[in-house]
Amino acid sequence: MKTGGYGGGNTITGLNFEAKVDLQKLLSVLPGYKINKNVNKAGVNVYFEGIPVARCFRKHDFYVFLNESGIDWKQIISKRLLPDDAMLVSNIKTLFIIEVKYQQVAGSVDEKLQTSDFKRKQYLKLVASLGLTVEYVYVLNDWFKKPEYKDVLDYINSVNCHYKFSELPLYWLGLPVKRFEE
Repeated sequence: MKTGGYGGGNTITGLNFEAKVDLQKLLSVLPGYKINKNVNKAGVNVYFEGIPVARCFRKHDFYVFLNESGIDWKQIISKRLLPDDAMLVSNIKTLFIIEVKYQQVAGSVDEKLQTSDFKRKQYLKLVASLGLTVEYVYVLNDWFKKPEYKDVLDYINSVNCHYKFSELPLYWLGLPVKRFEE
């Protein structure tokens, strides 16, 4: 079991991320989950056992969602932010901004991790009129477990942002978990 997960061997508790990530594809292969493209709306709908539980948006789809919601982003922030993935979980009225960072050598990702507070606040401004909470989370690979990342990981937590290593637990996202019979 990955850090932050829970449950036994008969439970799928999270989304396991690899270097190339497709959040929608990860969700679609979980037992009980189905993904359907919105015909007249941005993003895709996420269903669990036939019940809608979330909407997912990639990059520019998020701005189509804002437009559908009557929000002109240019009146709120000066430059567009493009999330790797955004997931609106309806029952908890929370927008999760999910940024995946995989590193195998030192590089520019180091500095990008330090922007979490600014970006979270920008997303909060964008959805304030919708009454949504924003959770900003990095999904990181084990490269970031090195001691030299301790300060930046502590910083991420200190500004009410989050990080997970290689897995994003479903319960943490407010999504249901399918339990299997033994």
